[in-house]
Parts: sequence; structure tokens; C-alpha cells
Amino acid sequence: MDYEAKIKELKDGLEKAKNKRIQAATRLEELAKQEKQYLAEARELGVDPDRLDEEIANLQDRIEKLSREIEALIPWDLIKN
Repeated sequence: MDYEAKIKELKDGLEKAKNKRIQAATRLEELAKQEKQYLAEARELGVDPDRLDEEIANLQDRIEKLSREIEALIPWDLIKN
């Protein structure tokens, strides 16, 4: 067995793994900063970040209601012909 080649292979593997770990940690920091920024923006818009799912559902309901109201105002029978 070529121990020198094996040791070099192991060192290379460790170095690559170390680089990947550093990249992942850097990316995690970037994502954490983005999360803080998005949460701050949501608060500025008057939305509680802990209730985002509820807020989204409310907005969807509102959009559907407004769409139905607009649909009812369009004289489809007059414009189809």
C-alpha cells in the first residue's frame, strides 16, 4: 500500500471538507442577515412575522373577495358578443 498517496488523499479530502464547511458557515451568516432584514421589513409594513401564515391567508381571502366583486361588475353578457 502506498501510504504517502493515501495520506495525501486524506489531507486533500480534509482540506476540501474544511473549505465546504467555511462556505456553508458563510452562507448561513448571509441567510441569517437576510432573515433579519426581511423580518424588519415585515414589521415596518405592520405585519407580525410570527403571524405571517395568518396574514397571507387573510390577503388571499381578500384578493378572492375583490376578484369576485370585480367579476360581478363586468357586464359579461354585453362584451361577449
